[in-house]
Amino acid sequence: MSLFSFIKEAGEKFDELFKRGNANASEDLKKHIEDVGLGNPDVHATVEGDKVTLTGTVASQEEKEKVILAAGNIAGVASVEDQIVVSGPVVAVSRFVVVKKGDTLSAISLAVYGNANLYNKIFEANKPLLSHPDKIYPGQTLRIPE
Repeated sequence: MSLFSFIKEAGEKFDELFKRGNANASEDLKKHIEDVGLGNPDVHATVEGDKVTLTGTVASQEEKEKVILAAGNIAGVASVEDQIVVSGPVVAVSRFVVVKKGDTLSAISLAVYGNANLYNKIFEANKPLLSHPDKIYPGQTLRIPE
């Protein structure tokens, strides 16, 4: 079990999730995960205030990390509690980086890898959550693979 922190004010607007007493939070989040292009994983969510708890099973560490980011990069979410089980082999866990004002994938790549030209590695690691390398925003959390 891990708890991941996110910037509550940053992220995609998803007002339905935070309506008081939303009995469909799990289904709404599952649909959001599908809508961003992550398929239909066996993941369930509960929402309590600004915290999302994820349970279920996914096929890979990469899929798990992307599901966590899909839930956490929603405006209003301050933390995601991860209780997801990986059914396949567990590989190296990626680092997460929060985008700051003025950041580009090249700048993040330079800071993390020492080479700005490896920005595409970060872009590919965050697909389908990112649609274009230039479309990142301050407060967004990104996966940084080893």
